[in-house]
Amino acid sequence: MSPYAAGRRSVHRSVAAGVPLALLAALTVAGTAVGAPSGEARVTGSATLGDIPLGTFSNALLPGTVGDDRGVDLGGIGSDIYPAGRKGEFWTVTDRGPNGQIKVAGEKRRTFPVPGFDPAIVRIRVSGGTVKVLDAIPITTSSGKPVTGLSNQKGRDEAPYSYDASTPLSYNPNGLDTEGIVRAEDGSFWLVDEYGPSLVHVSSRGKILTRYVPKGLGLTGAGYRVVEALPAVLLHRKINRGFEGLAQLPGGDLVMAVQSPLSLPDTDAGEASLTTRLLRFSTKKRAVTAEYAYRFDPVNVVDPSEDDTSELKISSVVAVGRDRLLVEERTDKAARLQVVKLTRGADILGDKWDDDTTSPSLEQLDDPAASGVPVLRKRLVVDLGTVKGVPGKIEGVARVDHDTLALINDNDFGMTDGPEAFDAQGRLVDSGIETTVTYVRLPRGI
Repeated sequence: MSPYAAGRRSVHRSVAAGVPLALLAALTVAGTAVGAPSGEARVTGSATLGDIPLGTFSNALLPGTVGDDRGVDLGGIGSDIYPAGRKGEFWTVTDRGPNGQIKVAGEKRRTFPVPGFDPAIVRIRVSGGTVKVLDAIPITTSSGKPVTGLSNQKGRDEAPYSYDASTPLSYNPNGLDTEGIVRAEDGSFWLVDEYGPSLVHVSSRGKILTRYVPKGLGLTGAGYRVVEALPAVLLHRKINRGFEGLAQLPGGDLVMAVQSPLSLPDTDAGEASLTTRLLRFSTKKRAVTAEYAYRFDPVNVVDPSEDDTSELKISSVVAVGRDRLLVEERTDKAARLQVVKLTRGADILGDKWDDDTTSPSLEQLDDPAASGVPVLRKRLVVDLGTVKGVPGKIEGVARVDHDTLALINDNDFGMTDGPEAFDAQGRLVDSGIETTVTYVRLPRGI
């Protein structure tokens, strides 16, 4: 049992500790079958992950990695969701672990309250109103050491700090901020990461086989193979907005989504832009074979309560045909799912838009199509913001069948930003937001 499991105080939480990992089960039951008029998308079921102390979870996978979990429970597994082959079972992946921001002397510092946490692939089962953890695979270096979720490179990634933002932590070139997940036919996994951004090939046991990063990244000191195989233009990714969505097409190719527009030529241009990029990667050639321009809807269309364009993100992409994708456009409070078709004529790989000296940049164009850019055409499938019972911050989408989607939210490990995230004893003041899997039925399918 985690030494910090006892004595936690929260009306939203209970304790599950001192049992084998495979038996750790969710305890909180959510409602099911939220009503909706006939012919509209509706929630048909919802299930919630109960409280599993993060120290218990982590140390069961890699003993001794977490000495103090600061009262944090397992969360963050909503970075993505992928069908595991059996009804109600899914593969999920955590992000880099509990993290937040605290402003010190006018500067925001990135905090890592549990720096020993190691990102993990988690297999879950949804049964009734409960999400159960069936198994978990730690992501490790070639020698089996934890990669952690710590920032990689000084000057490129945010400096890591302790939970109270008072003590600098060491950078770690092995660190990953894992997001999207798919499983290959051979049992290995493909993940995407925000730091590089990178595409990561992981064995069925969690060891990193290869991490594919942008050309010119210059990442050294990692305990696994690093290959510079992605377009150099990706070096301009916005901080914390690298790859987040990952899809596997029927032929085996992968599609990666850059979460937000690149900062080209500068941060202001990226913050104001509505154009981001998708990349196609051949797992046979181990190379990027196509690139596509994707255009967001205006932010107030995606989320009527929001007026800041920089809040737009792509968090999930799902294959729904040989060359068709379901793309999630979202803010933290709302999301819309669009279908696009990837055509040869829309490929911009190697074009002038991959040259970071091009002016104006792709991101600066108010109307890319008018400038000759073959922007992907899209069709709205569902506005999740109008579907009663769908939680906020949906980061993972899986197709269950022709009519049904499984959605999973990122609860950020129950963390909030600011110094009030922890009490005077350094224990988490939980947000009360739970990890939830929600089933949504689409009356007209996809």
